[in-house]
Amino acid sequence: MLSRLLFSAIIAGVLAGVAVAALQHFTTTPLILEAETYEGAGEEHVHPAAQDNASGAPVVPAQTETTVAEPEEEEWAPADGFQRTAYTSVATIGSGVGFALILLSLMVLSNAQITARTGLMWGTAAFTATGLATALGLSPELPGSAAAALEARQLWWIGTAIASGAGLWLILRLSSPLAIVIGAVLIVAPHVVGAPHPSAYTSAVPGELSDHFASASLVAQALCWALAGSIAGYVWQRLARSADDAVA
Repeated sequence: MLSRLLFSAIIAGVLAGVAVAALQHFTTTPLILEAETYEGAGEEHVHPAAQDNASGAPVVPAQTETTVAEPEEEEWAPADGFQRTAYTSVATIGSGVGFALILLSLMVLSNAQITARTGLMWGTAAFTATGLATALGLSPELPGSAAAALEARQLWWIGTAIASGAGLWLILRLSSPLAIVIGAVLIVAPHVVGAPHPSAYTSAVPGELSDHFASASLVAQALCWALAGSIAGYVWQRLARSADDAVA
């Protein structure tokens, strides 16, 4: 079973990842590149003779000493063009494999019938928990957008995804009155607590660009979950039939 699970997840993840990577190349990637032109706009540049310390106050070198400023080592990033597209595609394919592996594992643990149809349904539920529910508080953001502290956003996103996923499982799998009530509470609770947001929205990125990116990102994420689930279910079903035929 383990080999069937891994093989199905890899096949589904690669196919879903390639399809979504192609979609991203023409939708979200151009928006990210455009937003990067606004990133850092309005920041003050200090003369090389004066470096900023942690408090933000300029440090003036002493008159009696000669200070040589060492160039700051820039963080490595893939170059625009083929290199950036390649790295983005590899990351997307890896995400697709992860999505398929998560879906298959959950379906196996839940003793659900694994087919292309059920895989699509589980993928839709996963997108609802990790995409739609989290986007209600924290929508996908472009570089340079105003945002709260990263750690706070990560904690809220993870908590919301887990709570929403558990709530959907209680409602759709158990479906008892008590389970439905508890599931609904779990889904609503993170939004009652509220997502962390910056004290002031001072982003230099145009609102139209951010809105377009948020919607395009959600479509790409939905497609990745749907393809990963349905293809994984289809491959799993075919492998199971082949195994049954071999035994017969």
